[in-house]
Amino acid sequence: MLRFARLQLRDAAAAEDVVQEAIEAAWRQSTSFAGQSSLKTWVFAILRHRIVDHIRRDQRTVSFSALLDAEDEADWQQGLDQLFQRSGQWQPMHRPAEWPDPEAAMAHRQFWQALEQCLQLLPAATGKVFMMRELLGFEVAEICARLDISSGNCHVILHRARMKLRSCIQPVAAHAGDAAC
Repeated sequence: MLRFARLQLRDAAAAEDVVQEAIEAAWRQSTSFAGQSSLKTWVFAILRHRIVDHIRRDQRTVSFSALLDAEDEADWQQGLDQLFQRSGQWQPMHRPAEWPDPEAAMAHRQFWQALEQCLQLLPAATGKVFMMRELLGFEVAEICARLDISSGNCHVILHRARMKLRSCIQPVAAHAGDAAC
């Protein structure tokens, strides 16, 4: 739970507080657990809601452009130029391989460990946008309002995060698919 919260908040102290609040809430509401899911799923749902509440309560806003490092931006652009032709199609040698069986790969424990490690490799601001959208379920408009970025910028950041995560996770996912066969 603590690792999950740290990934979302990128603040160890806040993550500890949120996990403690989630455990306390689960303890207080233990009589309302209906058993329609596993206990772990139920507690993680409480944790997820506590994380979203924490992010919404957090009044400190930092302009996304202030967080971007010019060198990181140049590295991203250079990487994109190597991956794509001028027409926008993949360079033949960089075309992503097909995943053998995405459901089997996602179910595999190595995939989740790789995802966690790859999320840590993302720039902090990019990781925050990706996790707010994909793991916490924020709408793009809410992300834009909270981080003071445009919708177009948000979509570009999400695309870049997905591409970087895919290139990081792809070897592990392919290996996990082989192991499942």
